[in-house]
Amino acid sequence: MINQELIAPCGLYCGVCGIYCATKSGDEPLKEKLAKAYGDTPDKINCRGCRSDSVYWYCAVCAIKSCTIEKGYIGCHQCADFPCDKIDNFPVPEGKKNILRAIPSWKELGTEAFIAAEEKLFSCAHCGNQLFRGARKCRQCGTVKE
Repeated sequence: MINQELIAPCGLYCGVCGIYCATKSGDEPLKEKLAKAYGDTPDKINCRGCRSDSVYWYCAVCAIKSCTIEKGYIGCHQCADFPCDKIDNFPVPEGKKNILRAIPSWKELGTEAFIAAEEKLFSCAHCGNQLFRGARKCRQCGTVKE
């Protein structure tokens, strides 16, 4: 069963987001690493998904999310204007790259298959551990991601 709170309208599936993964697992070293990357403190690295009541501040003010809500869409995959200026102006280059990859995939596969594909894409080839988007190596077995 799909956790609807993890379906981010932009296509950055929350189930493989570092902040979500750190929150879910309680991984304090990962929270510290992410806090440095976001200019935050480890106690603020907390999120239960884009559509939850506990959204990381960075995602809580998302223009993409606001746009899809206004249009009554689940995600950008339903929008004829994709990619739009909100995508073009996305402030994180790696995120923008993933959005441009993910939305066409979501549109083609449908929600359930898209999520399964994202979870497979971001899992360790050696041990199968779920990785987070942007991970360089598996936090369980240490295998470097290709």
